[in-house]
Amino acid sequence: MSRYLLDRRKAIQTLGAGAVALASGVSLADKPAKIKGNIKQSICFWCYQGKKIKLADLCKEAKRLGYQSIELLGPADVKTVKEAGLTCAMMRCASIDKGLNRKENHARIIKELKDHIDFAASEKLPNVICMSGNRNKLDDETGLKTCVTGLKQVAGYAEKKKVTICMEGLNSNVDHKDYMYDRTSWGVELCKKVNSERFKLLYDIYHMQIMEGDVIRTIQTYHKYIGHYHTGGNPGRNEIDETQELNYTAIVKAIVATGYKGYLGQEFIPKRKPFESLAQAFKICDV
Repeated sequence: MSRYLLDRRKAIQTLGAGAVALASGVSLADKPAKIKGNIKQSICFWCYQGKKIKLADLCKEAKRLGYQSIELLGPADVKTVKEAGLTCAMMRCASIDKGLNRKENHARIIKELKDHIDFAASEKLPNVICMSGNRNKLDDETGLKTCVTGLKQVAGYAEKKKVTICMEGLNSNVDHKDYMYDRTSWGVELCKKVNSERFKLLYDIYHMQIMEGDVIRTIQTYHKYIGHYHTGGNPGRNEIDETQELNYTAIVKAIVATGYKGYLGQEFIPKRKPFESLAQAFKICDV
């Protein structure tokens, strides 16, 4: 068969596929590309609540695009995402500013963590979140010691239940003024002192870019202490594309190279059409 006939046959097949798609009302561009799947991707629900997107609708689109999780949810919402064939990679917590760095918060937080660990274990969810809390004139060394005291009361429980507690680092320059865990080095020291395979860090790339930069080197150096990742374009915490300063394709390649098997949570607030931005973000990070 001549090269011309082969090329002509390929063109006809392509046109035929397009005709079928048009007849069914589905655009070929709407179909997600083949997924590499070297990292599991998740969506942070709170970023879409302000857009008045219902959880069930977000689940449907997430599933179509290749996402495996909707996260930062409570137990009732976890049931919804599981019915949609997704999971929840990280359960939410009640408070950011009132955290484990003060003993008067320990009883409340430890109860919340144990309840969430029980639920996560029963639903086969990997992680629950906790926070350091704000400084409020407390020095970082004292706050760290108090966090260790609190976490040691629940780390053994997490080990038995095979659920990981992750503390999130946040920036204290722009979004969370006075938050204590605002440097990776502080979080790493906390991990060393708690000394549990079931306590790790939630490394938020957006927040740590603001506080310290050097994202890829930090990931390469401290990856064994990191149990979860979040994204976000800087500045603005919007789309993770070329409109901002971070190279997420390179960052995610560095994460994958460490052997990481957990989830990457997309935690950006879209300025454009939310589902289109989610599709773009998925492709950027599907390395």
